[in-house]
Amino acid sequence: MTGVLRPGFVQVRVLDLAAAVEHYVKRIGMHEVARGADGRVYLKCGDEFDHHSVVLRPADRAGMDYVAYKVASEADLDSFAKRIADHGVAVDHVAAGEQPGIGRRIGFTVPAGHRFELFAHADRSEPGPDVHNPDVWSIEPHGMGATRFDHVLLYGPNVDETVAFFENCLDFKLTERLDPPDGLLAAFLSCGMKAHDIAFVKHDEPGKLHHISFNLESWNDVGHAADIITRYDISVDIGPTRHGITRGQTIYFFDPSGNRNEVFSGGYTYYPDSPTRTWDVNQIGKSIFYYERQLNENFLSVVT
Repeated sequence: MTGVLRPGFVQVRVLDLAAAVEHYVKRIGMHEVARGADGRVYLKCGDEFDHHSVVLRPADRAGMDYVAYKVASEADLDSFAKRIADHGVAVDHVAAGEQPGIGRRIGFTVPAGHRFELFAHADRSEPGPDVHNPDVWSIEPHGMGATRFDHVLLYGPNVDETVAFFENCLDFKLTERLDPPDGLLAAFLSCGMKAHDIAFVKHDEPGKLHHISFNLESWNDVGHAADIITRYDISVDIGPTRHGITRGQTIYFFDPSGNRNEVFSGGYTYYPDSPTRTWDVNQIGKSIFYYERQLNENFLSVVT
């Protein structure tokens, strides 16, 4: 096993830490595992083995600091550092222990303006999923019952160059694309067998976060999430509905700081020999929201 395995964790800026913790823990269904002296709070979902998958950092503006992907080995970490540097992108190094339970990391900025990091080591979460005679869950689900941090969708320029970087430097595969006449408008990439592990949409401003996504077990769980959103007056964007791209069943809403969240289920399985699926720009409504067949203004314009 070599290469990039999957999304690892995301560090999110929040304006009100207490409100953010309540949202991600009580509503989305995560678990708090640690707090740092610098104010950061570390969270994980119930079915995740690594120490944490979401970091909340108090700040005066919302958004994403960076997203980190896990690689198979320390040797892979060194190999990717060289490949990225040889591609002409600056690489920096973060010492082990900068976050609890996480080993050394390398960091770099992609052409769309976002910071990414890679790491190989993470301590096992405690408590974590059972591995011996495992029950369906070891930590009782609550809230929306998110099983894992799944992906982010990011807005920024230079989508074509960003896709080339992920393909050539990190061995991601382009699973699905939305094509206007003048270059990629949206790109969905996978490092494994999911419909996507990262996505980019063309936008004038670099480094913007569109949403952080969490996996749920079923379409019924997406409906339950909608019940929670209504019960607690959480600001909703759109859904429940379904995507044409990826085929995921979804609902979008906002955390108290204005960062967009998604919970979803389903989506197709991607194999390495699968062709890239392509949507024409005149089908953009159906590609994003398959049932409504049109986009809403918030989904296009609200980013952090």
